[in-house]
Amino acid sequence: MDKREQIARMAQTKEDEILLARVYERITSAAARNSPAATAFLSKREQMLAAELLRGQDFVFFGGPAMAEREVCCYVPEYLDESWLTGDEGPIAAVRAVYFAGDTLTHRDFLGALMGCGIKRDTVGDIYVSEGSCDFLVTREILPYVLQNLTSAGRARLTLRELALSELEIPAAQVKTVRDTVSSLRLDSVVSAGFGLSRGKAALYIESGKAELNHMPCVKSDKTVCEGDVVSVRGLGKIRLEELSGTTKKGRTGIVISRFV
Repeated sequence: MDKREQIARMAQTKEDEILLARVYERITSAAARNSPAATAFLSKREQMLAAELLRGQDFVFFGGPAMAEREVCCYVPEYLDESWLTGDEGPIAAVRAVYFAGDTLTHRDFLGALMGCGIKRDTVGDIYVSEGSCDFLVTREILPYVLQNLTSAGRARLTLRELALSELEIPAAQVKTVRDTVSSLRLDSVVSAGFGLSRGKAALYIESGKAELNHMPCVKSDKTVCEGDVVSVRGLGKIRLEELSGTTKKGRTGIVISRFV
């Protein structure tokens, strides 16, 4: 199977097809030239698709801090070590936006401000909002434009500066632990427990295309969820099935879920 056929088979949308073609061309061309290169930022779902497409190629995903959600796909030649990724000539840059601590700003405020400046979503990585400041990642090519043009978010005025990746301040994730029992490890049962919904309503979310299992769309309510699996539901948030905690006398399975709030 040639790559065009593989891309067409893997892609679920026309946008997927265009994206995968760009990723493949970027990484394989860089390898042929033996020069460093990186794509735009990819979501976890896009990373999984890219990894399957690039199987057998030399590449690495990088998003700044460990466990970053959005990452670029890079080709790093053998004559460079991976410190290139974090250096001044690496593919991504970090920015700190400082604002009056009395203003309350959210991830949505900063993303909206960036998009309002004409900045494309795929040039922006993870966004970390703290009280009075926000650190975020961008592709290095757009760094000068961001520093010059992002002056406000919401009604708050911003003061921007570039910072080293090692200086990033990442707020501790807010996680709620949910303990429950389910009749089975079906996706609708786990979503019901994790978000406090009826099983029927959970099934409606899933079957209407609003759910992802391990970053891939899933419309099957009866799909089995395993320990460590991550479930996202549009409009509700994200949960992870942390562990199974045994079986009750009535045959129900105890589960422990982390809900990210």
